[in-house]
Amino acid sequence: MKNILGIGLALVFLVPAAMGASIARDPYLGAIVIDASNGNVLFEDGADRPGYPASMLKLMDLFVILDRVEQGSLRLGDIVPVTKEAFDMGGSQVWLDPRESFPVEELLYALMVQSANDAAMALAIHVGGSREGFVRLMNEKARELGLSPITQFQSPHGLPPGEGQRPDMTTPRDFAKLCQALLAAHPETLDYTSVIQRPFRPDAEKPVIMGNHNELLGVFPGCDGLKTGWIRASGYCLAATVQRDGRRVISVLMGSATKQANIAKTKELINRWLPEAARVAEPAPTPVLTAPVPAPAAPAAVADPEQGEDDVAPAEESEEKGGGWFGKIGYVLLGAFLAAVVGMVIQRRVLLSR
Repeated sequence: MKNILGIGLALVFLVPAAMGASIARDPYLGAIVIDASNGNVLFEDGADRPGYPASMLKLMDLFVILDRVEQGSLRLGDIVPVTKEAFDMGGSQVWLDPRESFPVEELLYALMVQSANDAAMALAIHVGGSREGFVRLMNEKARELGLSPITQFQSPHGLPPGEGQRPDMTTPRDFAKLCQALLAAHPETLDYTSVIQRPFRPDAEKPVIMGNHNELLGVFPGCDGLKTGWIRASGYCLAATVQRDGRRVISVLMGSATKQANIAKTKELINRWLPEAARVAEPAPTPVLTAPVPAPAAPAAVADPEQGEDDVAPAEESEEKGGGWFGKIGYVLLGAFLAAVVGMVIQRRVLLSR
């Protein structure tokens, strides 16, 4: 019965998505802090509320890919061709061109540092054979990790869904489990998530200077990951990890109405609960990396510090022009219909259980 109600609640969250409304709250929709060494929950508030992970879900991309590198079916040096589907991606990107190809590792840095949606799509098609094939691998991994039925991935990038598509969904608790499992299986994750700035196409005359959207890096002691996310419907999301004095915690805050609240509350919760985590033998510290940046006369594209998030400008432009599904009245009606159907299903289940 609990699973049915949880899935029903998740379906209800499709309604604001269909209408283009945000589910964000002040200071957050849901939050959790766990001990990274053992998974113990140190703090939770609304940790099982369904929400949209946006670009945070690229950590699942990384998990699927690093699994295959470990298994030997993929190598970091393998060359990934850029497809037209990757070229057509919006939001944050490194402006891939179908005439180009790149090593897996370079695209992983683009995925984690720049949160590049085009890199996500190129990797997904290369590893999964197609967008749909890779999404299937993401959901198989979610089930393997024991995440709840609410967590369902529909894309490799987290952008707003297109016509006829559902949004990506998860909960703070599920996503914290994902992050803990990722760090346990692949400690090298931090090599990617701790990078503050790095050039893409470093040998080009005008390289793209990628900048990490995680504003805790380099300023909040011990922070070396993990990933931000933002779309209009989700609000601001942040999965963060911090290690100090042999203790490591993972926090996940989803659905903050403002970036400032998201960052401030993340700092507050980590500072409060980190001392409660178990101390383990401390490995060699992971450096927060700032790769050497060439200084061309006029870089072709620099990550815009005022944009500050993964998926903002292009998605909003398409909505304002009425080109996306958010602006279409048919989907507003669909949202209302879904709400009614979910209500009837839950009511029938309750009556049958009596």
